Amino acid sequence: MKQLWFSVCLMAGSLLMPTIASADTPPIAMLQEMSSASQSLNYELSYINVNKQGIDSLRYRHAIQDKKTLAQLLRMDGPRTEIIQRGNEISYFEPGFDSFTLSGEHIVDALPSVVFPDFEKLSKYYNYIALGRARVADRPCQVIRVVPRDSSRYSYIIWMDEATKLPMRIDLLDRDGETLEQFRVISFAVGEPIQEILQGVLKLSLPPLLALPAKTKVDFSWAPRWLPEGVTEVSRSRRTLPNMDTPTESRLYTDGLFSFSINVNPIEKDTPSEQSLRQGRRTVHTEARNNVEITVVGELPPSTAKRIADSIVLDPAK
Repeated sequence: MKQLWFSVCLMAGSLLMPTIASADTPPIAMLQEMSSASQSLNYELSYINVNKQGIDSLRYRHAIQDKKTLAQLLRMDGPRTEIIQRGNEISYFEPGFDSFTLSGEHIVDALPSVVFPDFEKLSKYYNYIALGRARVADRPCQVIRVVPRDSSRYSYIIWMDEATKLPMRIDLLDRDGETLEQFRVISFAVGEPIQEILQGVLKLSLPPLLALPAKTKVDFSWAPRWLPEGVTEVSRSRRTLPNMDTPTESRLYTDGLFSFSINVNPIEKDTPSEQSLRQGRRTVHTEARNNVEITVVGELPPSTAKRIADSIVLDPAK
């Protein structure tokens, strides 16, 4: 049934695809307007997230009060799951788990990551293509495609409301043009009433800020020889995971739009030599070589994850 709903939603969305037409505003300028509007306006979005695992229904409210961001993300079905932002503190509430607070600039789970990056910097590695106009949620929209200049990453199609510049629909596509995930607004509101609704966030007693472990400098005896252009390392760590006796070494990478990690740990000799799994946007590719297990996990096509894993150089002396 979930597969059926996924197909129906994507087929219905394809009916809204526009004819190609030139826009007066350059595509990069439209994307920058979308990012600015998403972070500065007072608004409420009711939307669904569609993928092959099913459909999630959510509501996101956002307002600026005295130069401070107030926001709320609420899952509309099932047990009440809520995320609240007050300034640079983001608190998570989920039944069956202890509530906690983390530092952050925005609720990561609220809007797709393509809403927030530095589009000027990404323009070295991605093309922005105006596809014309279409209609979503009974609103006229400009349609922009974000396409990698190489074939190592996924792409996006964005439907942006012409009046407010807010995203109305965002499709994540694989290299064959298949839709992996879809963000689609059903209804929305913009204006002062949203700010008034979120006033109560200022009075809430939020859980304490979670103290993260202090970062320590670690040196590894391995490194990738190949990465997609524009990808940089943002952190590394060595830690012992539950049910494991030996530490795992990890490097986290991003190009500003997609992220992934490379993990290396010692293994027994009977581990399978190679395995690969993709679920939506996320790929897990594992290889066993020289008594270590190499795992690439993240927002990558399977072929890209394999190429990265194959390029890992190991120092047998260490």
